[in-house]
Amino acid sequence: MSVTLDLEREKGDPVMGIDEAGRGPLVGGVYAAAVSVPLALAETLLANEWSAINDSKKLSEKKRFALAEIIKSTPGCIWAIASASPAEIDKLNILNATHLAMRRAATQVGDMKILVDGLPVKSLPNSTNVIKGDAKSLFIAAASILAKTARDADCLRLEREYPGYGFAKHKGYPTPEHLKALAKLGPCPEHRRSFGPVMQ
Repeated sequence: MSVTLDLEREKGDPVMGIDEAGRGPLVGGVYAAAVSVPLALAETLLANEWSAINDSKKLSEKKRFALAEIIKSTPGCIWAIASASPAEIDKLNILNATHLAMRRAATQVGDMKILVDGLPVKSLPNSTNVIKGDAKSLFIAAASILAKTARDADCLRLEREYPGYGFAKHKGYPTPEHLKALAKLGPCPEHRRSFGPVMQ
């Protein structure tokens, strides 16, 4: 199934899509991105430059990074990427920190109607939640690509700053390799202290 503009058309101009990346990892921030394009332009993009856009989980890492550059450089596209830090995650909990990152991204894009992936986000005014939205909505899918590539780029930074954990490979998820490194090296400054495996 490929993404469409059906949900965006229902909402009408101006509308943005929002998605997040990085709720499950044990390290680093949680990222959110917001993407908006005037609908008339979006119709053309969907048939041309943006035709390969899909749920970021269905794309290879190489394809995601290539598409992220296309999205960011599209004239007429308004986009933003925001995050909540590991300290904010520990203080607020992962759900509230995710919503904070989403609000930060939405605020940068502007005051408009919102399509948000997943469950309802009460703190996002004028938003409609879409279950599996990144596989249905073009704007949410584009946002999912920006959030995921920003989060992955941050994991490469973590790899350089805190070698030995394998962040570039497992992206901070609780893989056996990561848990083994955590047991051996202890948490780095950017591990989420409130997450079970890190607490231990």
